[in-house]
Amino acid sequence: MAYVVTDACTKDFVCVAECATAAIAPTAADAAAGTVSQVYINPDECIDCGNCASICPSGAIFSADELPADKAEFAEKNQAYFN
Repeated sequence: MAYVVTDACTKDFVCVAECATAAIAPTAADAAAGTVSQVYINPDECIDCGNCASICPSGAIFSADELPADKAEFAEKNQAYFN
């Protein structure tokens, strides 16, 4: 089960550097970085290592298994970013 970034994301890109598979986008260098309010995790590339969640200073990243009910929509939003 992949990890999910929620709206608490401050877009500091710390998690991007910690991702073992480069499943988090956009990066700070991407042109898209200025057009989105948060980063997103590609559930097809996430290996469920938890590196991103452990380093996130804003507590915005959850395992999909532990995603709070009021944040459930962010699982779809993360997937949609990559479609």
